Amino acid sequence: MDASLKMQILNLLHENSRLSHENIANMLGIEVAEVTALIDELERDKVILRYSAVINWDKVEAQRVTAVIDVKVTPQREVGFDAIAERIYRFSEVKSVSLMSGGYDLQVIIEGTHLKEVARFVAEKLSTIEHVNSTTTHFLLKTYKTDGVIFDDHEDDQRLVISP
Repeated sequence: MDASLKMQILNLLHENSRLSHENIANMLGIEVAEVTALIDELERDKVILRYSAVINWDKVEAQRVTAVIDVKVTPQREVGFDAIAERIYRFSEVKSVSLMSGGYDLQVIIEGTHLKEVARFVAEKLSTIEHVNSTTTHFLLKTYKTDGVIFDDHEDDQRLVISP
């Protein structure tokens, strides 16, 4: 029963991290103390790492460049991709690093204030790491949906379409 409750709590917090323990308890039909104890355990076990909001940065900040970098590497003996991934995710510019299947090994997402900053990161930091064989950089132009949230939803536009 605990595992099922934990998953339900995780799903609720993933959808809205601002839910109070009282609201979660009411939604699940359990005591607030049980919700608090389960959330404390999930935080202690590092299942819940952080609470955050989904923000449409395009509406508030113009000086932001996001790049998705495909990285091909040679895995290291006994540690595989982990040691290289750790070197990469330690850079402050790096927002995420994921091991991928397919044509490249690691997907690195970084943020900078301009294209030259991203280019400098790739040229001077990322590509110089031992066992990094090649990189391909893609720049994010527009975000339509992140983590299930649609950014430019036009549901409020109720006008009728008129065609010739």
